[in-house]
Amino acid sequence: MLLRIRTDFSTAPGPRACEEGKHSGEEFRKTVLAPRVRDAIDRKESLLIDLDGTAGYGTSFLEESFGGLIREEGFRLAQLKETIRYKSDDEPELIEEIEAYMSSAEAAVGKERS
Repeated sequence: MLLRIRTDFSTAPGPRACEEGKHSGEEFRKTVLAPRVRDAIDRKESLLIDLDGTAGYGTSFLEESFGGLIREEGFRLAQLKETIRYKSDDEPELIEEIEAYMSSAEAAVGKERS
């Protein structure tokens, strides 16, 4: 499965939350990312997320989108690591950044659960 952010969501990803403006990380997570991740898990397929071809990403967009998969959508980090792959030729460092946001969210949720 393939998710191209530039064509499946926006070429200009926006702020963290819907109330802050268009094309937010919250909107992306709720309407595109989480449903695609669920579908990939249900089908036992991997999901390649293509990060290239946009005007860039704010840290708040990425944290809300990918950290929110764990915090808000209830996914586990191990489950996401098994399912999601990334393509980022434009900014390869985005992959590490996204993985760090997910790891931080998993740690925070783990503290809440214990």
